[in-house]
Amino acid sequence: MAGDESLRLSQIKANLECRALIHDVIRAFFRSEGFLEVETPLQVPTVAPEKYITPFTVNGWFLSTSPEMHMKRLLAAGYSKIFQICHCFRKSERGQLHNPEFTMLEWYRVGADYMQIIQGTERLVLALASRLRMGTTIRYQGAEINLVSPWPRITVRQAFMDSAGWDPFERLDEERFDVDLVEKVIPSFAPNRPTVLMDYPVEMASLSRIRDGKPPVAERAEVFIGGLELANAYSELNDAAEQERRFKQEIETLEREGKYGITLPAKFLDSLSNLPMCGGIALGIDRLVMLFCDAASIDEVIAFPWDMV
Repeated sequence: MAGDESLRLSQIKANLECRALIHDVIRAFFRSEGFLEVETPLQVPTVAPEKYITPFTVNGWFLSTSPEMHMKRLLAAGYSKIFQICHCFRKSERGQLHNPEFTMLEWYRVGADYMQIIQGTERLVLALASRLRMGTTIRYQGAEINLVSPWPRITVRQAFMDSAGWDPFERLDEERFDVDLVEKVIPSFAPNRPTVLMDYPVEMASLSRIRDGKPPVAERAEVFIGGLELANAYSELNDAAEQERRFKQEIETLEREGKYGITLPAKFLDSLSNLPMCGGIALGIDRLVMLFCDAASIDEVIAFPWDMV
């Protein structure tokens, strides 16, 4: 067994070296844009209630599923441009693209909306490609991907009508939505370009703002490159009453399904009255490294995946 581990670790050494360089480039990029790197707790008294995310419990608290709520408390206290690279933990997420412990990059900027955050994501990915001496085109799993910005944008409504044949804004079926997203919508994206999927149904707003319209939409956008779901951007909600309503609705759903008990994040909700208009994004570092290392599995870019610890 020791020999097998040594062989595996030697085989992925180049990927781990690339991973370390990617971390360096990310930090340099955000420093050059005037962002402050911050750190927030990994063990927390509560997490944002989300029915598709199950947290780990430790001595009655939780391991952080995302640094979002603490980072927004910093924004509410007067910070304007912050980023963080941290470990997050989500139970039962293990597979080719998932590990229960993973690395997240999150950043937030006061005065920005979700599409301005997407523009920053384009600049970051191009900066990484340049520093890794790949130019503006990378190869991932047999596809040549042109990273030149702006990346193609498509609304959720248009993508589902074109590829799945139904409009999720007429009557949302979340189970069908998830299946069709994976099996029909994502495979329809051009393999040689990143794609930004934007403007989600209001039921899938999570912590994002709603934009009035016919129909109203959640100002949320996801980035897909090479078939990988890479990042999730929001125009951030700063309405405490609306956020509390959404959280309570999620908690009720979790309780009906007999899932984990959770309390409202009171300190976070209290801070929202001081949260200015801002945009933010969560980007999976492990998948980003996969992309630049042409790795098919997350195990190829992590020294010790969950079941090899």
